Amino acid sequence: MYIKTISESKFQTFKQCQLKYRYRYVDRLPESKDTNTEALHFGSYIHKVLEDGVKATTKDELVQIAEDVKGSYKVSKKYTGKDLTCIENFLKFNAKLGETVATELVFQVPVKDDITLNGVIDRVIKGKDGGYLVIDYKTSKRQKSKVELYQDTQLKGYTYAISKMYDTQVSNIVAAHYYPLTNTFVFVQYSIPQINAHLRKIVDEVWKIRKKKKNELKPSRNEFCNWCAYKDACPEFCTTHEVNKKIEELKAIASSNARK
Repeated sequence: MYIKTISESKFQTFKQCQLKYRYRYVDRLPESKDTNTEALHFGSYIHKVLEDGVKATTKDELVQIAEDVKGSYKVSKKYTGKDLTCIENFLKFNAKLGETVATELVFQVPVKDDITLNGVIDRVIKGKDGGYLVIDYKTSKRQKSKVELYQDTQLKGYTYAISKMYDTQVSNIVAAHYYPLTNTFVFVQYSIPQINAHLRKIVDEVWKIRKKKKNELKPSRNEFCNWCAYKDACPEFCTTHEVNKKIEELKAIASSNARK
């Protein structure tokens, strides 16, 4: 399968399970299982509030922004009050930051030959010293440690993208996760060898994908299987008849969605 552009999400999905990669990115099947949908809706809602409220300086401003956008998201009642916690924490956090130069920054940067990396960065801040801070908002309960962030492929990709887009050195970039529910800020600064090693892995994975035929993309049991959106269509957990039936159902849903 010939591909030129890859995102960190595609990169991780292919490494985690090739069948999941096929269903999501090749066959483009809609997700068959509402896995953690409530958390996803809440996360999307908070991301939008923080994106639109980046210039807000008062609680009232952010609350109004939240009210304006909330109707677009199916936020469960179990999250009642948690958005207010995020707003209050974000105001404290935001007051300490420098100039925001971009929010929801869409990028596509060259990696090697005809291979490019694309994605979206939640927020980019430029400091008075000319350095850049890349922020990825997180609303999950589990927070990654600094040690885990040094292994984080997504932030490495973001760091590389900013170095290219703003013509700056990797040493001038700090990448971070911000958790508005707890007002926790975890940051790392990658070295050039770390970024280069990550880029080599991306190139290697792209070539692995290119060498694969669609029917060669097989499932891999892993720790995330129970939460996989395609578990109901996976031969590791279902009979051939069940898999074929579910795939036909998903194709019908995809066809119906395309006509809307």
